Amino acid sequence: MILDCGGRALDLSRTAVMGILNVTPDSFSDGGVFFGPDAALARASQMVEEGADILDIGGESTRPGARQVSAQEEIERVVPVIEACARELPVPISVDTSKPEVMRAAVAAGAGAINDVRALRLPGALQAAADLRVPVCLMHMQGEPATMQVDPRYADVVREVREFLVSRIEAAERAGIPRTRVLVDPGFGFGKTVEHNLDLLRNLGELRRLGVPLLVGLSRKSMIGKLLGLPVEKRLYPGIALALMAVSNGARVLRVHDVAPTVQAVRMLEAVYPQNNDGAVAT
Repeated sequence: MILDCGGRALDLSRTAVMGILNVTPDSFSDGGVFFGPDAALARASQMVEEGADILDIGGESTRPGARQVSAQEEIERVVPVIEACARELPVPISVDTSKPEVMRAAVAAGAGAINDVRALRLPGALQAAADLRVPVCLMHMQGEPATMQVDPRYADVVREVREFLVSRIEAAERAGIPRTRVLVDPGFGFGKTVEHNLDLLRNLGELRRLGVPLLVGLSRKSMIGKLLGLPVEKRLYPGIALALMAVSNGARVLRVHDVAPTVQAVRMLEAVYPQNNDGAVAT
């Protein structure tokens, strides 16, 4: 599958690696590190050199307890960085936002995809995504970032996440967004305990059967810290292991902080076990 991301192609016939670029002061892993446009462009260039297939640029942290920012503040953070990256770099750019105003400003600046942790549930978001005619990733999240990790509960996390994603795909289709422009993300760490996350990872095949590309973000997640007692800066190796498990179960896009080691690990996996058409590796 080739996704048209605002005139730039994203090849999903193999696993695509999405490099995370947070232009925020408070993201859980790299908040403040790439906050200025020059630092952000330098980091984006580095990720492309390391093999990133697409960049995901966000201007509002969604870590638990994060402060909400206005649409205007978010636009002021992301638009200069998107403009610079679109001008200087050849890969597609995704904007990580839930706000329709930011979606429109970002695509006008050169973004070719939308990555929405709220799955286009804010007022006006469905219409904006339909109007902009770029691919959109719909993510599952229980609750809101400020409170999502207080006490997440599910009767059956795999079934409930799947049903939610089906409902959002259908809502997107009703709004005029075809399935050919939709990806889904189970939302690891977004309103889920460690056991919920592990259950989802074991059963990614249930989500692969939705028939749209599966995007997964496991990089540096708190579940690694809780299971292994590791701080954020020491979660690379278990994060790579989780990424390979996700690819083996059908993930088509990996959203990561550590691009080079992820690309190298995934390409070796694909060399030994080529992917089937449905995204799972052929063992």
